[in-house]
Amino acid sequence: MKQCEIKELYDLTQTIAGEYLARFTYPWEALDGIKDFIKALGPALDPDIYEKRGEDIWVAKSATVAPTACLNGPLIIDENAQIRHCAYIRGSAIIGKGSVVGNSTEIKNDIIFNSVQVPHYNYVGDSILGYKSHMGAGSITSNVKSDKSLVVVKDGVEEIATGRKKFGAMLGDFVEVGCNSVLNPGTVIGRHTNIYPLSSVRGVIPADSIYKQRSEIVAKN
Repeated sequence: MKQCEIKELYDLTQTIAGEYLARFTYPWEALDGIKDFIKALGPALDPDIYEKRGEDIWVAKSATVAPTACLNGPLIIDENAQIRHCAYIRGSAIIGKGSVVGNSTEIKNDIIFNSVQVPHYNYVGDSILGYKSHMGAGSITSNVKSDKSLVVVKDGVEEIATGRKKFGAMLGDFVEVGCNSVLNPGTVIGRHTNIYPLSSVRGVIPADSIYKQRSEIVAKN
């Protein structure tokens, strides 16, 4: 399923985790190792740029972190990122350069690329969000199926058994997710694709498309 491969979804120069992600074929294969990767990388970060703020927590000195934000490690917050009022970072997370984690947004076991925005009432769990992707207000990843079975990635023709119980969404670079949308377990969205507000999304959504509903996915001109 070529369209789901890391090299098709992401510009790996746009994350501090680029070399780590390059080890894998599919992005969800990287989810289990985020915690250990951060613990290994953190002590090697330049102390002139990053400061250690707690156990396995490294925050760039140029980042802005609201005093009401809750930070749990392992965690790396990169340069010029913004962690806003009442953001809740549960751990095993990388927040990229210039990215925004907004008010009442919850982050858990994620790689957030550079210049990503999850700015208002979002939940992002067990997910990877590509460069300059954006999740509108109230949009969330649903990372566990209601029957608790293992997640299978489907594109309508092919299927890939991930072996994972927890799997949120893989958003390619420049993806736009409309307000109050739900990205169901196993969602993979290709680069430059737009998701209409109030959508319930599952499966593989092609790059360079507009998702209106499952039966109406149109290619961008």
